[in-house]
Amino acid sequence: QVQLVESGGGLVQAGGSLRLSCAASGRTFSSYAMGWFRQAPGKEREYVASITRSGGNRYYASPVRGRFTISRDNAKDTLYLQMNSLKVEDTAVYYCSASTADPQWMTPSNVDTWGQGTQVTVSS
Repeated sequence: QVQLVESGGGLVQAGGSLRLSCAASGRTFSSYAMGWFRQAPGKEREYVASITRSGGNRYYASPVRGRFTISRDNAKDTLYLQMNSLKVEDTAVYYCSASTADPQWMTPSNVDTWGQGTQVTVSS
C-alpha cells in the first residue's frame, strides 16, 4: 500500500497562493489515481480535485475550478496542488488521497489511502 505525506500548507492572505505537495512511498505511485480533499471545522470532508494515473486528465470541484491546478510527477512520486486567488472559504485541512477507482468519481468512500493532512489558513 502507498504511504502519503503532505507539505506546503500555511497562512496566506486572501488573493495569495500556496503550493501543496504530497510525497508518496511504498507501492508504485503511478498505479493510483490521486486526489485532494479538504475539511473545514465542523464540516464534512469534501472533494477538491483529482488526476488520472498518467496525469492526462484532471477534474475539479466547482468552487476551485479556474483557481487550483492539480498535477503529478510520477518520476518523483509526488502530487501537487497549486492554489491561486485563495479565498477565506478555502481555509481547511487539505488531504492527499490515493485511489484505484475512476478519478472522475472520486469520493471519500472510494479512497484507498489518506495522507495526514496539512493546514491551509486564508486570512482576510
